[in-house]
Amino acid sequence: MRDRIVFRADGHDIPVSHPDKLLWPEAGITKADYIRRLAELSPWLLPHCRERFLTTIRYPEGAGGGVSFYQKNCPEPAPPFVTTAMDGDIRYVVLDSLPALVWLANLGCLEFHVSCEKIGDPLPDRYILDVDPSREDEPRLMEAVALIGETLDSLGLRAVPKTSGATGVQIVLPVARGPAFDELRRFGKFLSEYLVARHPGLFTVARRKRDRGDKIYLDYLQFYPGKTLAAPYTPRARPGAPVSAPLTWEEVRRGVKPADFHLRNMAERVRKKGDLLASVPPQDLTAVLASLPTRI
Repeated sequence: MRDRIVFRADGHDIPVSHPDKLLWPEAGITKADYIRRLAELSPWLLPHCRERFLTTIRYPEGAGGGVSFYQKNCPEPAPPFVTTAMDGDIRYVVLDSLPALVWLANLGCLEFHVSCEKIGDPLPDRYILDVDPSREDEPRLMEAVALIGETLDSLGLRAVPKTSGATGVQIVLPVARGPAFDELRRFGKFLSEYLVARHPGLFTVARRKRDRGDKIYLDYLQFYPGKTLAAPYTPRARPGAPVSAPLTWEEVRRGVKPADFHLRNMAERVRKKGDLLASVPPQDLTAVLASLPTRI
């Protein structure tokens, strides 16, 4: 077993330790495999991480190792090609280059989560509704996602569903500049409560897990400054090495599963389909927000 290799990225030589270590044993993915596949995804992953605070989840012994921890502060020492930004007393990595991505991957960062807000910008450029099943295997998930899409369509709004890479789905709604985070939260609350009223056996907005039963939780509160969500195209430290994958609505109606999209097939998929998140222009929410009740 090799102790070290060197990965060259954009003119930088980055040492990779223990390249033959299995990070996803059941999928046969070693650290060297992971870095190569992550580099293939980087043209689509990096644009969704730039200008945002990064939180990683590190797995020193791999996804099956049982040991993990969240990393907000930039690991030290950091190479000069790593960009950082301060928020309070935390010095975050700003993931904006392939060398930084490879460096983090070598440290065992298997998941990349980004802030809802852009650094230094008080106004959001999107709204994300987190659709979170209460059961690990939820056969109604894509049915629920399709209903959300139909509701948005009835409002004249276009959005993109993406798997979280775990068990859920996130509805990404690009937003034209203007609304504040609180206005979008009000919209999310209205949308979620409407869906619960229309489909009470399927959806819930109950915050406490014990109150949800087997219903699908619509977490309209998760998108807010200071909170994070799984970046599009991030891997997840779960069996099979799943990846957070943007979907077409036709795929949703067909009933695809989050586990269908993983490190072994994601690069080929996105090369063929492109970044589906880039296919929807920013949506003007002025009329929709103006039509909402003053108090919800």
